[in-house]
Amino acid sequence: MSIDSETLVQHMNNQLSAIQPSDILAFNAEIANIPGIVRLTLGEPDFNTPEHVKDAAIQSIKNNESHYAPSNGTMALRQAAANFLAKKYDVHYDPENEVIITAGATGGIYTALSSILNPGDEVLIPTPIFPLYIAIAKLNGAVPVFMDTSENDFVLSPEQLTQTLAAHPKAKAVVLNFPSNPTGVTYRRDDLKALADVLADKPIFVLSDEIYSELTYGDAHVSIAQYLPEQTILLNGVSKSHAMTGWRIGVMCAPKAITAQLGKIHQFTVTTTTANAQAAAAEALSNGMDDAQVMKKEYLARRDYLYEALNKLGFKSAKPEGAFYLFSKIPAGLPQDSMAFCRELAHEARVALIPGSSFGPGGEGYVRISYAASMANLETAVKRIGDYVASKQTETETN
Repeated sequence: MSIDSETLVQHMNNQLSAIQPSDILAFNAEIANIPGIVRLTLGEPDFNTPEHVKDAAIQSIKNNESHYAPSNGTMALRQAAANFLAKKYDVHYDPENEVIITAGATGGIYTALSSILNPGDEVLIPTPIFPLYIAIAKLNGAVPVFMDTSENDFVLSPEQLTQTLAAHPKAKAVVLNFPSNPTGVTYRRDDLKALADVLADKPIFVLSDEIYSELTYGDAHVSIAQYLPEQTILLNGVSKSHAMTGWRIGVMCAPKAITAQLGKIHQFTVTTTTANAQAAAAEALSNGMDDAQVMKKEYLARRDYLYEALNKLGFKSAKPEGAFYLFSKIPAGLPQDSMAFCRELAHEARVALIPGSSFGPGGEGYVRISYAASMANLETAVKRIGDYVASKQTETETN
């Protein structure tokens, strides 16, 4: 008698039972076939990669740059990334041994957490947050410690961080993501300085995912690596700044000693990222430093429209200061279970949003709305949501 696959599943990595497939991708697939639905779900820029960046990739292909690149990335791209980060954010890394080119920021998150964590280690994670960090921590056998920021306008305060560290003094790492997915809030210089003061004397890593740094609407983006250069593993990339999500190029920076260890995981999982994509990213970061400005101007107009329009319909939000998301409270009188609400809205109003419950503690009762969509689609969505809300109010009055 042969062994069946279900039996073999029981012998797989024990940590797989602790994680589930992405709620976001699953819900997006679930509602994808509803005719005429307006999807404000995925964090996918609706702009095209700049022409000069595409031309660089084409030239790379013509030059037969189709072989293995150095594992940590081409020197051209590492140098471009280091120059970009120094000029934009005043953080300084040696491209020779403090920069790794990853398979998107996602690859950097996996490499960093897999390098840091041992089974049983604790990771401090402010929520609501993009769920990837939670899943990868669990996959490494670590224990996520959630810091619900919903009572503080979705900003982690130094007081909350201090209290959490007092309760978890052996925590190995803290995760930051700003501007934030899903809330769009960010940290100003004084906020970061206060958090850094709490962490500076502790043997704790800071994994700082700043992939939306070029899409900051108010004060210029500040990296926490300015204040904690020896403790920070900094993530950035070209996915959001240059509309290059499909190119899968991220940038991970850390001090030399830490980068040497990160490179081991990167080498044995990714080997190297695609050569022509690296050529395109080098062009983006060298000659397209301000390519995001056109997109940011459009995102800002969409944010202002959507924030005001949804506020009038009863959807209260912390006003985003970056990225391209609104994280809105579901109005009273509508289903408060965010998954139930999003399913009903999708089927009755043909508008797709992401349930807030997908983003950890503090997310239930909210929805994430991506405005990486055309103004025409946003206007259609607002009209349909308004009609939906009005119909529910009518039902309530009738009953």
